[in-house]
Amino acid sequence: MTSVSGIHRLPMQNARASILIVEDEPKLAQLLVDYLSASGFATRVLDNGLDVVRTVRDAEPDLILLDLMLPGKDGIDLCRELRAFSQVPIIMVTARVEEVDRLLGLELGADDYVCKPFHPREVVARVRSQLRRIDWLREPEGEPLGGLVLEETKYEARLNGRLLDLTPVEFRLLSTLFRQPGRVFSRDQLIENVYTDHRIVTDRTVDTHVKNLRRKLKELAPDSDSIRSVYGIGYKLEL
Repeated sequence: MTSVSGIHRLPMQNARASILIVEDEPKLAQLLVDYLSASGFATRVLDNGLDVVRTVRDAEPDLILLDLMLPGKDGIDLCRELRAFSQVPIIMVTARVEEVDRLLGLELGADDYVCKPFHPREVVARVRSQLRRIDWLREPEGEPLGGLVLEETKYEARLNGRLLDLTPVEFRLLSTLFRQPGRVFSRDQLIENVYTDHRIVTDRTVDTHVKNLRRKLKELAPDSDSIRSVYGIGYKLEL
């Protein structure tokens, strides 16, 4: 096993991303294993909630598919416990369609959710989307760049030592741009990374968030113009 920041990751053949499937329905779990394996992912299955925290502590996977209703301990409690020590992407799987359950899962730190019944290809697509998102965030957090410091786990950003008053959406937008300064992100890429619940968002909404973010940056650094528009493409950060 290799160790990253003191956390041991699940062994992966040929460096395949590892997916921990927490699902107590054997047929559904096997279906997910089949589709994810065919898509090149390494998989491991747990059929109850009692072993999840220990498993993640011992060998953190790259992503967790977490059923909401589990024997031993449910997905809501598990999501809360996992977020106390890990930022591993979590996709909640639920048969509950009430909006409150969806929102609760996301507020507790889940990155996405899928509702039963679902097509396995949809799950694979969402897994890939989350893994692409974290690939953009691989650089160590907290490194100052142009006076800007981001703390991902606290959703806090500071410019020249002063706290920026950002909404969660503005923070994720800034984080995406900050992790690859100079890279031009299209509006579609920003939507995919910032709105992890796959809501319908227009280009104009993204432009509004960028405008608000620019204003807040300028309040602390009036002479800066770090978020640049690239005509016909999107935005990039220059620090």
